[in-house]
Amino acid sequence: MHISEGVLSLSVLAFGGATALVGLAFGIRRLDPNDIPKTALLTAAFFLASLVHVPIGPSSVHLILNGFLGVLLGWSAFPAIFTALVLQAVLFQFGGLTTLGVNTVIMAVPAIFFGLPVRWLIGKKVLPVRTVVLASGAAGACSVLGSGLLAAASLALSGEAFLGVARLILLAHLPVAGIEAVITSLSVAALLRMRPEMILIGRRGDPLQDARTHSAGTCLSCEKKGAGEAAERGSRTDRIAKT
Repeated sequence: MHISEGVLSLSVLAFGGATALVGLAFGIRRLDPNDIPKTALLTAAFFLASLVHVPIGPSSVHLILNGFLGVLLGWSAFPAIFTALVLQAVLFQFGGLTTLGVNTVIMAVPAIFFGLPVRWLIGKKVLPVRTVVLASGAAGACSVLGSGLLAAASLALSGEAFLGVARLILLAHLPVAGIEAVITSLSVAALLRMRPEMILIGRRGDPLQDARTHSAGTCLSCEKKGAGEAAERGSRTDRIAKT
């Protein structure tokens, strides 16, 4: 998935770089300070998953986990993926600095495109866990296929000599999509069971957090509401006793 330096045309590099800057700025702006530890943890997971890769021409095939990041982070997946790619380019020469923008767009855009609808579905609060898990798995698979399609398009737009490699990259990511669908769905299922705050957004007043706290019976607003109702019942009892 990492496209090496010296392969893409200048127009593709410029478009990828500009798009990455816009996405990065928007992702940082949407990053909640409370989500920074979670974002850092998932950045490390993305970094490690991409280390084991199979070279295919000027690119490579490996686990991406971009769909998983999209489901858990939403727009914050953009700076997370960018940070991991910078470290991989500097430390291990995966991809390259000149292709950093294109590689970020290839992996981050599908993550957000397919991850945000799943987050919206979770926010509806009425979906069963099984539906959430299946939707997350579908987002994981579609994100990989979207990244493969963008990588193939970037190579194809850079010259006819890369058309064969572009088709090979797209085909090579079909099994990866299936693997990531399983990994994403199992990971989301495990987090919903053991650490639901990783899936549910921890912002005050967020509908997902409200759903979690309601299910846990620890909602502060519920306690206040319960206390108010108890006081009202007590006051009503006093009035009846006086009459």
